[in-house]
Amino acid sequence: MPSVGLGTWQMTGEDANTVIRDAVDAGYRHIDTATLYQNEIQIGDALADLFAEGKIKREDIFITTKAFCHEIAPNVVESSLRNSLKRLRLDHVDLYLAHIPAATNDDGTYRTDVKVEDIWKGFENLYNHGLTRSIGVSNFSNSQLERIIKIQTVPVHVSQLELHLYLPQKAHRALCKKHNIVVTAYSTLGSPGRMNVISSTGKPLFEYTKDEPNEMEDEAVIKLAKKYNKTPAQILLRGTVEMGISVIPKSTNKLRLRENIDIFDFIMGRDDVNLLDARSKEKQARLFWWPSINEHPEDPLTFVQHFLFCFPRSSVFKVRLLAVTFCSAIMFYLLRLPFYNLSLN
Repeated sequence: MPSVGLGTWQMTGEDANTVIRDAVDAGYRHIDTATLYQNEIQIGDALADLFAEGKIKREDIFITTKAFCHEIAPNVVESSLRNSLKRLRLDHVDLYLAHIPAATNDDGTYRTDVKVEDIWKGFENLYNHGLTRSIGVSNFSNSQLERIIKIQTVPVHVSQLELHLYLPQKAHRALCKKHNIVVTAYSTLGSPGRMNVISSTGKPLFEYTKDEPNEMEDEAVIKLAKKYNKTPAQILLRGTVEMGISVIPKSTNKLRLRENIDIFDFIMGRDDVNLLDARSKEKQARLFWWPSINEHPEDPLTFVQHFLFCFPRSSVFKVRLLAVTFCSAIMFYLLRLPFYNLSLN
């Protein structure tokens, strides 16, 4: 799998066709898509044209797609992948990922009978039938990944998750390294397009992250960009790749497409990579969560993570956190008091 791929989230319509062609011209040989992105048809059309024109061969390009919540249950996952293959105009993909670990029905109601172990067995079946050359997970927690590892007959090849300067996912990376799982990072550059996702209330779905710091303005990143005569984006991407992590930056801008893959003419070195790897904050800056599954038993985020990640870093957040902590301490004390008194009698 190429270490730099093209992310295609929010890339739809004729844009997708044009960008795929521009990306291939720029040297990309890995395209990352998903059913959720609603652009598989356009990507498939672009690839078919490129194959017919002789610009690339099928074996020259690595295609990843993902099954969303309503597609991952073992009784529907094969038809889901076959539908993706029709849209992509391919007979197989190179990597198929379970996009989110929480299975649902088509109407969004929860499939509480489907555990991550069940999901994985369905993906193993796809691999064994040759519909995909590798299989993996996306947005799975450490404990969910460990549960799969215990029962797998086909190993997890890739784990894709949000990973960037202020959310380095070190524990997850260590787990993947132990089990020879490739880590793919999304949102390496902060995903500014996330603010264009509008919720049912008419407000940006990820509005709570609007005040998160821009990692391309980080002091260390700017210092390294000057040192290597590169852009901050190139420093973030190169540093992540040197950590052994693949990246899938997204852009529809022709110049930035080239800039994002033009990171192989320099080496940062261990000291500078370690400098970047140490830039995480005390409150790690998660940019994404999935409110539609926050009561699902396989929601990858814990209650505490939901609370911490769904309020901005502001005085209001601090007051709320302080109030919850204080009330929890009082409740804990009151609940223990009768048992404490009983033990004295």
